[in-house]
Amino acid sequence: MTDTNPKTAVTLRRHRLTPAARAAVREVFVSAEQFIQPHFVVEGLAEREPVKGMPGVHRETVATLLQQLAADLEKGVNRIILFGVPAAKAERDFNFNFTAAVIERIKQQFGEQLWVAVDVCVCSHTVHGQCGVVNDAGDHVDNAATVDELARAALVYAEAGADCVAPSDMMDGRVGAIRSILDEHGFAEVTLMSYSAKFHSGFYGPFRGAADSAPKPGSEISLKDRATYQIDPTHPADALQSSERDLEEGADILMVKPGMPYLDVLARLTAALPQVPWAVYEVSGEYAAIEVLAAEQLIDRERAHVEVWVAFVRAGATHIISYGARHAAEWLAVWDKREQQE
Repeated sequence: MTDTNPKTAVTLRRHRLTPAARAAVREVFVSAEQFIQPHFVVEGLAEREPVKGMPGVHRETVATLLQQLAADLEKGVNRIILFGVPAAKAERDFNFNFTAAVIERIKQQFGEQLWVAVDVCVCSHTVHGQCGVVNDAGDHVDNAATVDELARAALVYAEAGADCVAPSDMMDGRVGAIRSILDEHGFAEVTLMSYSAKFHSGFYGPFRGAADSAPKPGSEISLKDRATYQIDPTHPADALQSSERDLEEGADILMVKPGMPYLDVLARLTAALPQVPWAVYEVSGEYAAIEVLAAEQLIDRERAHVEVWVAFVRAGATHIISYGARHAAEWLAVWDKREQQE
């Protein structure tokens, strides 16, 4: 039986009846300025290559990368995260010169128009695809040796002009080591964005193809995945401990990766550590899933992407790394216009 007593009936729908009413009670606002666009640049590539499952996303040559950055800048995209993929692979003593040279080219052409973050990991540099130096037995990533390589990479990228370094490897102590080496060499102003809550996820597929970073089958090591250093999806408390430690070691921005499968973790972490900016990475598998559904006309592309972004901000994110960053201003405007319609 419907309660018609005006004093007791639920009247929440009054806030939903018109566009003006809905706009007046909004609590979550997403802006294009929050977005960071990822880019893959590959040494020795003859021409840009599309990344499977992600329309408009490419493995770039240096020349095509600079062209794409210029086109994105015209759309208002002025923050990027760069993934350099060198031609030569090694087991240790990695050469970071290719990515450093790309950073220099970007800064020479765009200067302060672009805020350039650079991923700090060695998975694209290793012969086996693991995110670090593997021990002689081939069954373990050597934490200390890997941290040394990561700190050296971060310094090389800072010297090349990076505004931000972003370690994504999940080694213990790498944030402190990177902060120390940057400060010691006069780069105290370089931002450190830590992948502090990066999970051992199945959503990284398209990325690993683009970055040539998948663990290599047939390599002479027993490690076949990254479960020994990325966070177990069933152990969310680890994400808080890792984030607290990275904050104490000098991280300026903390990150949850992936996004939607770990939205609960993002909400808990932003509530527990509200004093620090939080990034969320909408990873390649998440992004591609929407694109595939849209290609089959099973979902409204723009609406679905924006709904995900709203969820990220609702959970406390202040920075969104998304392959759709270059479309954010347009898609947010389309979404807002639709929300204002009767």
